[in-house]
Amino acid sequence: MSQTPEITSKSWIMLLILGVTWGGTFLVIEIALRGLPPFWVAACRIVFAAVLTCAFWQWRGGRLFAEPLRTSQKISLWVIGLLSSALPFILLSWGQQYVTSGFAGVSMASVALMVLPLSHFLIPGERLTLRRTIGSAIGFGGVSLLIGGQAFHSSGADMELAGRLACVSAAGCYALSSVMMRRLPAVDSVGLTAVLLLIGAVVVLPAALIQEGIPPMPSSETLWAVLFLGLVPTAGANLIRVTLVRTAGPVFMSLVNYQVPMWSILLGALILNEPLPGSLIWALGLILIGLALSQFGALARLFRRA
Repeated sequence: MSQTPEITSKSWIMLLILGVTWGGTFLVIEIALRGLPPFWVAACRIVFAAVLTCAFWQWRGGRLFAEPLRTSQKISLWVIGLLSSALPFILLSWGQQYVTSGFAGVSMASVALMVLPLSHFLIPGERLTLRRTIGSAIGFGGVSLLIGGQAFHSSGADMELAGRLACVSAAGCYALSSVMMRRLPAVDSVGLTAVLLLIGAVVVLPAALIQEGIPPMPSSETLWAVLFLGLVPTAGANLIRVTLVRTAGPVFMSLVNYQVPMWSILLGALILNEPLPGSLIWALGLILIGLALSQFGALARLFRRA
């Protein structure tokens, strides 16, 4: 495939869908956690998503790469599988025991800042420009403002520093996996999604058994929540994520991390009647300005075609 990112109107639609999907995921996770511990919520959603995507992939013929892989590329595939789901899920589940939810949210927003230098050195056509850097910094500022002072407050836990390092490391996993995914040779998006989720399932399932033992029998409410998590924000959203990284590039895809906290708060207000923070409008403005600045060239080309 071409190494030059191709950002189209479809790319922007997929970015919006990912933001809404992952922003609403927190509501469903809260329901799932009523009946299952965190490692088992992660394991169940990844295993279910892996089964679904593998079945769909095989139904489509089971094709993956156009050419046989070299040994180094096979190793890269396993590393991407670990970094894209298994390892960050484990790090976040462990780290969020010791940090505030605000810090975890800001950690995820930092993915876009981490992707910029990685893409500059590893991906042709993804140059680290001053405009991109300023745009990403403004977007990150908007997320920090939206989450508020709790983002950097101390939780008071003895293991807080380790928890913060775990959350930041999870963000680093997402950033590095996106860049490595872009560097893979021509590949079927459905097949790549299925393989990465399968690798994640192989790691997370035994980790859940070791950490939390045999899970309790879930209620019907918990079961439906886990099935939804596996189908929509894990299987469906990961397919969109893979497609977006492979076409529009990891820098563009990483901008979804600025949307997620915004949609989480908006959906919480609409569905759960949670109060809207007074900083919402200012934060939304900063996020949109950051998105526009960092992707000014892509937006200009889109409007010219329209």
